Amino acid sequence: MKPNSIAFIGLCNEYCRAIETASETDSDSFVADMTRLLPRIYISATDLSTDGVDDYGSYIDAALDEDTYDAARRSIETLLGEDDTYLEVFEEDMKYSDTPIAASVAEGLCDIYQVLFNFLQAVRNSTEDNAISALGVVSEDFRQYWSRPLCNVLRALNQIRYK
Repeated sequence: MKPNSIAFIGLCNEYCRAIETASETDSDSFVADMTRLLPRIYISATDLSTDGVDDYGSYIDAALDEDTYDAARRSIETLLGEDDTYLEVFEEDMKYSDTPIAASVAEGLCDIYQVLFNFLQAVRNSTEDNAISALGVVSEDFRQYWSRPLCNVLRALNQIRYK
């Protein structure tokens, strides 16, 4: 496994831990942690090398249960209070709407948490080949899905931090 893959796994672990312990911190510290972690995760995910990885037909099993996801989301919503809601300008439906579309920082963070938690569970105690396959899947999912929510929620967190 390449060093940038190991660094990515470490960042995923740090991010998941921060989400899981959000209720034990204050809003300013949590937002500072997220604005520090999310850009690093973005860069690390972008730099994942999947050369020679055939992830066709590969997938990562869901490991995060709905109750844990909801508990984390509610914890972050409570922590951020009124700052949890932001206007989403990059939503596809926005160009057809006369009204703004609201989004939740907590939901965006937890959507990313779900992807990374499932990934970590897939690589934990797996063979190197299975870990490499999981890296290919999470890298493709990043390109197709969770890179956009990461950028959107980072923009909202930046506003909270530096308002």
